[in-house]
Amino acid sequence: MTALEEVNLRRYYDQRAPEYEQIYLPRDEQHGRELGELSRELRDAVRGRRVLEVACGTGYWTTCAAGVALRVTATDASLAMLAEARQKLLPANVELLARDAYDLHDLAADFDAGLAMFWLSHVPRARLRAFLDGFHARLGPGAVVYLADNVYVPGLGGELLPADGAGDTYKLRRLPDGGRHRVLKNYFSTEELRTLLAPGTSDLVVRAGSCFWSATYRASPRR
Repeated sequence: MTALEEVNLRRYYDQRAPEYEQIYLPRDEQHGRELGELSRELRDAVRGRRVLEVACGTGYWTTCAAGVALRVTATDASLAMLAEARQKLLPANVELLARDAYDLHDLAADFDAGLAMFWLSHVPRARLRAFLDGFHARLGPGAVVYLADNVYVPGLGGELLPADGAGDTYKLRRLPDGGRHRVLKNYFSTEELRTLLAPGTSDLVVRAGSCFWSATYRASPRR
C-alpha cells in the first residue's frame, strides 16, 4: 500500500464514521452470537488492566473494554472516527488520542494490555511485523494482547479483488453517497495468524468462527 493509498484509506473511514457501527448490527443468529463471544473474550482479556487500544474507530469496543479495565488509552488516526467516539460520553477511565497506529513512540510503555479490533486486516502484509513490534514496544513484559477481525464471507463487505504482487487483497466498497473506494482488506487463516503472532509471544490462542477470528497472547516486547 502506497502513501497515497494510506491517505485514501483514512479518508474512506473519515467519510464512513457516521454509519460505521452498522457493521455490528447482528445480521443473523450466528453473527450475533459471535459478536457476543468477542465481547466476552475482550472483557476477560483486559479486566483490571491498563489498556492501549489502536485504531479504536468510533469507540464501539472501547466502551466494552472501559467497563472492566483500569484505564483505556484509545487511539485512532481518523479525527472523524474520534469525534464519533467522543459523542459516546465515554467514562472517565478512557483517554482518546489522535495517533497513527504505526507511530506510537511518544506513548509511555507502561500498558499491561493491548487491544486492536478489526485493524490487522488493514495492515499491508509487508508492514505486519513492523506494526506488531511497534505496538508491543508500548506494552510491558507479559502484557495481554487481544486482537479480532473478520473471516472472509463471500458476498459481504464489497467485491474482493485478487491479491496484488505483495499478497495484499482489496475490496471495492460503496458509501451511502455513492462513492466507490478501493480498501485494503486482508484475510488470514488460523495457521497464518499463529505464524505471524507466535514470535516473541507466549500463551497464544487463536480462535476462528464463521464470521470472526480472535487471538489472545502475552507479549514479550523487544527493548
